[in-house]
Amino acid sequence: MSELLKITELTSAAEEKEILHGISLTINEGETHVIMGPNGAGKSTLGSVVMGSPEYTVTGGKIFWRGEDITDETPDKRAKRGIFLSFQNPIEIPGITLSSFLRTAYEQVTGERIKLFDFKKKLKAAMEVLQMDAAYADRDLNVGFSGGEKKKAEILQLLVLKPQLAILDETDSGLDVDAVKTVSVGIKAYKEQTGGSLLIITHNTKILESLTVDRTHVIVDGRIAAEGDASLITGINESGFEKYLG
Repeated sequence: MSELLKITELTSAAEEKEILHGISLTINEGETHVIMGPNGAGKSTLGSVVMGSPEYTVTGGKIFWRGEDITDETPDKRAKRGIFLSFQNPIEIPGITLSSFLRTAYEQVTGERIKLFDFKKKLKAAMEVLQMDAAYADRDLNVGFSGGEKKKAEILQLLVLKPQLAILDETDSGLDVDAVKTVSVGIKAYKEQTGGSLLIITHNTKILESLTVDRTHVIVDGRIAAEGDASLITGINESGFEKYLG
């Protein structure tokens, strides 16, 4: 199994405040990793730093993609390599339809032009997986969408763009039971269609029930406090994070 993403002794800061302290982890092709931890532990920061968010400064350590140092690369270059990040709170973009946004993103990431007919066919198939009304394709991106609809739109991007690594940052946050099930179906479809890797940041393990988790990482105060297989998730569900708090 080939190494996809490798993070070594990563430290990162925002506005001169260090948030991540020496994070190291490796994700291989096809693996599913889960990040858990209490609120404010640095989980979302890790996802943003891997994606190259300008909000954070890498103050130490390295990020490698297929053995190549990408620590200083911009987010658009990382996206073209095949890294995808969903957001906890997807933004609204008036004036740009969901369909137009996705078609542009697809062409930017793949570097290929796609005929409108072919793209609409691809989009329709992805929307059917998520049981999304086709009318949403012609609505402005996330404008007037409910929380669940915004999260579905994020997973729709995942199904259309088919990245090699998808970082899902609390995609299940604020969703009702039915919406969590639908999002889970989309994530499972992504795995089945692409064989891609997942880094799932979550509090709600319901979203993991249809997946095989290879590795679990617990982050506390910007450090990895524990690592293990899927059984670690069961322990956290039963006892919480108290044993990992200093």
